[in-house]
Amino acid sequence: MASVGRASAMLASGTMVSRVLGFVRSWVLIQAIGVLAIGANAYGTATQVPNSIYAIIAQGILSAVLVPQIVRASVHADGGKGYINKLVTLGILIFAAVALVATLLAPFLAQLFGARGAYAGLVTAFAYWSLPQIFFLGLYTLLGEVLNARKSFGPFTWAPVFNNVVSIATLIVFILMFGAEAHHPRHHAVDWTSGMIAVLGGGATLGIAVQALVLFFFWRRVGLKFRFDFRWRGVELGTAGRAAGWTLAMLVLTQLAGVIETNVANTVGTTSHYASVAAMTQSWLIFMLPHSIIAVSIVTAFYTRMAEHAREGNDTSFRTDFSTATRSIAALISFFSVAIIVAAYPISRVFTGDYAAMGNVLIGYAAGLVPFCIMFVIQRAFYSLGDTRTPFLFTLAQVVIVIAGVLLCLLVAPQVRAMSIAFAVSLAGTVQAIIAAVLLRRRMRGVDGRRILRGLWRFLLSAVVAGVIGALVLALLGAYTRGFAVAGIIPAVLSIAAVGVVMLAVYSGMLRLLRAEEFTNAWNLLRRRLPGRSLR
Repeated sequence: MASVGRASAMLASGTMVSRVLGFVRSWVLIQAIGVLAIGANAYGTATQVPNSIYAIIAQGILSAVLVPQIVRASVHADGGKGYINKLVTLGILIFAAVALVATLLAPFLAQLFGARGAYAGLVTAFAYWSLPQIFFLGLYTLLGEVLNARKSFGPFTWAPVFNNVVSIATLIVFILMFGAEAHHPRHHAVDWTSGMIAVLGGGATLGIAVQALVLFFFWRRVGLKFRFDFRWRGVELGTAGRAAGWTLAMLVLTQLAGVIETNVANTVGTTSHYASVAAMTQSWLIFMLPHSIIAVSIVTAFYTRMAEHAREGNDTSFRTDFSTATRSIAALISFFSVAIIVAAYPISRVFTGDYAAMGNVLIGYAAGLVPFCIMFVIQRAFYSLGDTRTPFLFTLAQVVIVIAGVLLCLLVAPQVRAMSIAFAVSLAGTVQAIIAAVLLRRRMRGVDGRRILRGLWRFLLSAVVAGVIGALVLALLGAYTRGFAVAGIIPAVLSIAAVGVVMLAVYSGMLRLLRAEEFTNAWNLLRRRLPGRSLR
């Protein structure tokens, strides 16, 4: 458990620094191009194109397949080095080919995501600069998952720091060259010059390239030296391919739902002052902050262990790790879910003056944070077992609900359409988590479910009580009546800090009253830091 604690601390510290810089990047981005402006929505739509394609070909497949396969290949005479070189060589070729084809198809992809007319031209221009990110995103995940499988967890979470630094620098250059959106509003697609698009889109791609390439420097520390190897026979790539097939199908379904979400969001209009793609993108980044710091940090450290237990057939240890990871995450995430809902307006005010529109979307996403994070643990548990078929099945159910819910959002008023989409996504994720938990319980003949549920109701009850108190504090500060809490960036930050302290005190007190020990254990797991050892 100590090794898991150290790994989680390294992951959490790297993710914390990266996410803080990510917040800074998002803030500077919104100052540069706004959040309800046509340029912001075009940039957000264009950025979703490479992220969606990357997710289909790389992100989930590598997470589902690579770590368990490398763990199994470690029994080879060379410790799996040959397997790794072959797999990375194949991955580089695939990522390069897909990035090239996608870039050539940029105009068609822009229309696929709901862009029309002059707006489609602006999205396409951004997409030409953004689509090469597919190659570097795939390379980053591939190299990082290899390091994770070799139990070198730090570089994968610290590399995005370089990305954020480069991105922030280019955004500052954009503001200095072309002005901030508030002072130089760009209301129409024709207001965007090729120079503006190049600085904004090119800077984002440069940051991701640096994030990927820096990981090569850490391979030697785990005894690896990359060289191209095109001899793919005899290293069980067929096994990896069969496992990846179900994951590929699952991700195609997920991205189909994402395409529909973006299309429906773009129906709000390109010149309206209602929340749309950009507000959804920024709200999702805030939503992902606690997930990345807490859930990803804890699960990534447990993931390799669960894969090892599955390989050894040690079901008891597998259940123990799954239960510990789930309860630790739920203990912390329950608090953050309610805290984000309560403080959504001040949080959004830190980024934009249009805080109400963005805050409502954030509330919709935050409502599904707990099941989203628990779903992440369950999914990794199935991947550890080498089962990618079952995740496809429960994701199919989620996608059906998302698509139905998002299409129904066309019936609501444009000003609340983005918020409705966020709630539909949260509802679908909750149903998916319930189905997945039932299927995992059947597969493992028990997952310590009673203990998990006993902890979960305590966490949620405590969080709701803390949320009620927090809402009263923010009401007194004028968060819901355009008062002090949303009067500016500094008042918003002070209000968030104040309500955070109050809610945390109430939450901790409630858990102590209910005799729930998981919160303290989980907090200790994440707060430990190893100065000077984070990249080992």
